[in-house]
Order: sequence, then structure tokens, then C-alpha cells
Amino acid sequence: MKTRRHLPLIKPDVRFDDVAEDFLSILESGQLTSGGFVTAFERAVADYVGVEHGIAVTSATTALHLALVVSGIGPGDDVLISDFTFPATANVVLQQGARPVLVDSLADGFEIDPEDVERRCTDATRAIIAVDPFGQPADHMALERFAAARDLTLIADAACSLGASRDGRRAGAHGDVGCFSFHPRKTITCGEGGMLTTNDGELARRARSLRSHGAELTASGIVFTEPGFNYRLSELQAALGMSQMRRIDEILADRRRTCQLYQNLLSPDCDTVLIPRRPVGAVWSYQSFVVVLADEVDRTLVIETMGALGIETTIGTYACHQHPAFQSGVGAPLPNSARFARQALTLPVLPQMPESEVTRVVEALRKTVGS
Repeated sequence: MKTRRHLPLIKPDVRFDDVAEDFLSILESGQLTSGGFVTAFERAVADYVGVEHGIAVTSATTALHLALVVSGIGPGDDVLISDFTFPATANVVLQQGARPVLVDSLADGFEIDPEDVERRCTDATRAIIAVDPFGQPADHMALERFAAARDLTLIADAACSLGASRDGRRAGAHGDVGCFSFHPRKTITCGEGGMLTTNDGELARRARSLRSHGAELTASGIVFTEPGFNYRLSELQAALGMSQMRRIDEILADRRRTCQLYQNLLSPDCDTVLIPRRPVGAVWSYQSFVVVLADEVDRTLVIETMGALGIETTIGTYACHQHPAFQSGVGAPLPNSARFARQALTLPVLPQMPESEVTRVVEALRKTVGS
């Protein structure tokens, strides 16, 4: 009997042949950081997003941290953030001595609720970090209008959304600054890595300086203008990222094909597995394909049962208000975020995933949840 292959949650869409010559040239050059590949990668991402500046760093976490630093966020400030997010979004606010104020998701979508942003805004609020969960952009246009009216900094946590768009603008081009991740679970990966994207030249200048210890090159040499960090991306990481940027449209088309198959197979007569609605004007990048199980379904049992069938699944992400580290920012109840943290389920999305394997996942899921 033929053994069916184990289906992991993800597999990065990288090819050694695409990087072999670049890796060799980097190693032979002796310049392993802060070189031409980093510059080219920054330019490629910025041009793709449609902004003037890209600043490569070590992760989306350090990108978010730099965004807060250059925005002047510090002790005594409140920052409104998505509650339904990986905790890095809240951690960077706390690291600046500010307070992350947690905001609920929409009832029918994972993204931050602009109306709840307005409800939780106070005189202490200085910034908003709006997450694009799973490659699904938030309603940044509504948030931009609100931020402008209240003189707030708007940071787009676009960690998952390279290749997505909302209202005709690509993710990372909204707000004052966008922050991407190149973790292995993202559409484009450097192994680890991140980037800030912005049209603000002064913000970009300071971010470039701060990522390298606060150093700036002047006519008289290197001058350290303010205390900074070591957030530099390596040349090898940038070359790996560039190899995928050259075929980003192909990578995105493949992911969208797989996720459309999931949607087609799950939509009919499956009331125990719900698919969040895509807003008009939104194009998703599908960093992950995430569904919401009906309240009566035991998600832990689903994950265990699917795993026994050779199919890896996992939670969506976390509701920060449920964790001790972030209690200072908990105010009114966050029912939608809590529900998604309890019932969201991530399904495998693999490069060139055959329709037969998508069907296998859906059939196993339907059987497991009794649909």
C-alpha cells in the first residue's frame, strides 16, 4: 500500500539553483553584510510596493521597533494595536516604555476594527499599529483618515502581506511606514529578515542610521549621531530574498490558486468551517489559509486528528489580551479576537500543491469536524 506523504504546514518556495552563483560571489567577495545585494533587495521591495524607500533589517520585529523609535514613541504614550496578532507587535511597544492598547478584530474578518480603534483612542494615544493578518490588509484608508484627524502615526504591520493590496495600494504603502517579515512562513523568505517601507525621506535616513549603531557617513568619516542598534541584514539573506522577488508574481499566483481550491471545496454545505469574507477592494497574498471553526468544534482535537492523518495544521495566531505580558493594555472586552484565537485554524499551503493534496486536506477536515 502506497504511503501518503506527510503534508507540512509550509515549505518555503526557494530553489538552490537560483542563489548558487550569488552565494558564491558573496563568499568570494568577502563582503558578507551591508553590500550590493542588500541595496538591490531594498530597491526591489520598495519598487514593488510602490514607495521611495526600503530599509532592510533583521526581522519584522526590529522593523516595528525602529518604526516606533523614529516616530518618537516612548514612555507615557499609548499605541493602539491589533489584539489578534503575534505578540511581537505588542512587545515592541513595551520595549519603548509605551503602553500597547489592545483593539478588537472585526466580527467577520481577522483585521483590526476601525470603529474600535476610535472607541479606544484617548488623549494619550500617539500611534496605531494595524496588522495585516495572514496577508489580509486592514482597512488602512479608514485608519489613515482617523490618524490624520488625530495627528497619530500609523504603522502598517505588513509582516504577512507582501503582495497583497487594499483600495488599489499595495501592502506596505499605507500609513507612515510599513513593516515586512521574511521569516520562513512568509511569502518571501530570507530565513529571517524584515524591512521598513516608506515615502518619508527623513524617517528612512534615521532608520538606516539606527539599524547600524546610529552611524552616519560624513565628509570627515563615520559619526555616531545617536544610540542605535545592530539590525543589519546580511548579504546572503538579501540574495535569498532577491531570488524570490524575481518571481514574486509566480509565487503569489501559485498560492492564490491553492487557496482558491480550498475555498471552492470548503464553501458548499460546510457550516462548521467558516471562511472570512474578503472586503471589496482587497487582494490577499495568502501568507496562510486560515478558516474559523464553529464554536462547537474542539480545535485542539481537530489539530491532533489531522496530525494523525499526516496533515499538519495549527492555530491562527494569539489574542494578546489572554496573556500576562499585555494586561496593561486590556480595557473593554475583545470578543471577536478571543473567538478567533480559540477557533481559527491554519491549513497547509505548499509550493505547487497538487489539487489532490488540497482535496485530501479538505476531506480530512470535513470528516474530522463532522461536516
